[in-house]
Amino acid sequence: MSESEAGQSSGLAGRTMLMSGGSRGIGLAIALRAARDGANVALLAKTAEPHPQLPGTIYTAAAEIEVAGGHALPIVGDVRSDESVAEAVRRTAAEFGGIDIVVNNASAIDLAPAADISMKRYDLMQDINARGAFLLSKLCIPWLRKSPAGHILTLSPPLNLDPRWAGAHLAYTMAKYGMSLTTLGLAEELRADGISVNSLWPRTLIATAAVQNLLGGSAATSRSRTPDIVADAAYVVLTRRRTGEFLIDDEVLAEAGITDFSQYRLAASEADLAPDLFLESL
Repeated sequence: MSESEAGQSSGLAGRTMLMSGGSRGIGLAIALRAARDGANVALLAKTAEPHPQLPGTIYTAAAEIEVAGGHALPIVGDVRSDESVAEAVRRTAAEFGGIDIVVNNASAIDLAPAADISMKRYDLMQDINARGAFLLSKLCIPWLRKSPAGHILTLSPPLNLDPRWAGAHLAYTMAKYGMSLTTLGLAEELRADGISVNSLWPRTLIATAAVQNLLGGSAATSRSRTPDIVADAAYVVLTRRRTGEFLIDDEVLAEAGITDFSQYRLAASEADLAPDLFLESL
């Protein structure tokens, strides 16, 4: 999305975002889009050292945020740990004077059926996805109440109770829907405080490490869009005052007047794109 399409306003200038994850992929794209406005971006992630198969660390992400025009605070920590998350909230508020935006981006995925998945993997997904989103949001509420534009954005799907999704990968579905239930509940709980709480999900597969490594490799990537479409949609969501919505990336952009999505497409044509999980079709 060009600056003119985005409205050339400094919509996130001076605002402080605390994001779980963000070393790479969709999270990093969202952070960089905010940084272009001059936002402060704190990243809570475990990736202090390079991964042999995955690009980027929390420090390389922070360097990219600074180059893009933002102010970065890399915080090595674990969203599963109460103490670690509390310290990240404390450090972010101390560094930047408050917290305006929470982005629940960290997520674990394992699509094994219930009969095959280990309880260790089940617990990992529940702890990072559902519990992590709840914990980070919860601990930021006092700061969000002080912000003139408090917002929680969670990367989770609409609550689609079609049995096919629970039947295909129950453990993962439960973990992701736990994130979505956090959106549903906090939007209502915090409505009177003027805090916006929303979820955002991509229409199609997005070319990330998870898609490359877990959902079909280069064949899946060739049916994907780039992370920039989610980042541009997140920017639109975070610069408006609505709450309690489960949003799809291209619908958000279309509502903002952007209907040509070819710049985001890695697939040969729109017809070659693959819908993301939890969505019935393109």
